[in-house]
Amino acid sequence: MGNLIKAEFRKTLSLKTWWVLLIPLALVAFWLTFFWGKLTNDFADYIGSSDAREIARAVGLDASKLPVGLLAFAHGVNIAQLIPGLFGVFALAGEYRSKTITTTFLTAPNRVTALTAKMLTYVAWGAIYGLVSFGVSAIAVMASVDSGRWPSAGQWLAALGGTILASVLVTLFGIGFGAVLRNVPLAVVLFLVWFLIVENVLVVALWGQTDILGGILPNGTANGIVGGIAADAFGINSLNLPGGVDHWSALGLQLAAGAPGVISWWASALIFFAWTMLFFGLGWAGNQKRDIT
Repeated sequence: MGNLIKAEFRKTLSLKTWWVLLIPLALVAFWLTFFWGKLTNDFADYIGSSDAREIARAVGLDASKLPVGLLAFAHGVNIAQLIPGLFGVFALAGEYRSKTITTTFLTAPNRVTALTAKMLTYVAWGAIYGLVSFGVSAIAVMASVDSGRWPSAGQWLAALGGTILASVLVTLFGIGFGAVLRNVPLAVVLFLVWFLIVENVLVVALWGQTDILGGILPNGTANGIVGGIAADAFGINSLNLPGGVDHWSALGLQLAAGAPGVISWWASALIFFAWTMLFFGLGWAGNQKRDIT
């Protein structure tokens, strides 16, 4: 297993994909966080003074001292985590396209071992992407938000753990998604269209009828890991909304954290883990007997 993992790392390091994707990851994470930091820095103006007072009262803080940097941070890393998802899509689907999957399977004792080595390798890559995303987003928060509105030390640590966890899971989701489709262009287009457009349109369009979609669908639950940490800090998740904040104001706040309909960070993590295992399991099963010639 150790040799197979080394081979997977050598395989990815021999290509430009890993560092080419780090560039948009850093740019997206920094500039989206910076933009949202500027937007939410004056919290009362962003959501309305009455809602700001109600949320501040619920969490026991002055409205000017609420950690709005956490909202900006969550929004930035949630969009940026699509990059490790794309990296995961290339992991197996890319090997079918380049025909290197034949060598991968033939040099391993069996396909289960080969796919396990790939999974463990990309867990490490997902963690690396998560660390980079956290670092640049944290810098963007400090550059765009007043220091009195930065997350606390505990919130920073929670955001770090949540970012790494989300990045790892999205990477594995991408592997499974690509393995099911086996077509890199199709997988990339469908992945981006669903995560960036289709699901978000559904969640917002149906918000007046139900807010559950954002708490159960793949994009919403992936975003809800870090977004849920921000929502919990403000008491604005779907299960714990201050009485004076109306349904539509809650949508605006949760959108600021990039996670409309979020239940809580741990619930989002569990549900997205289930989505990840579903696609990873389908991809795994489909590759056990698939012809590689």
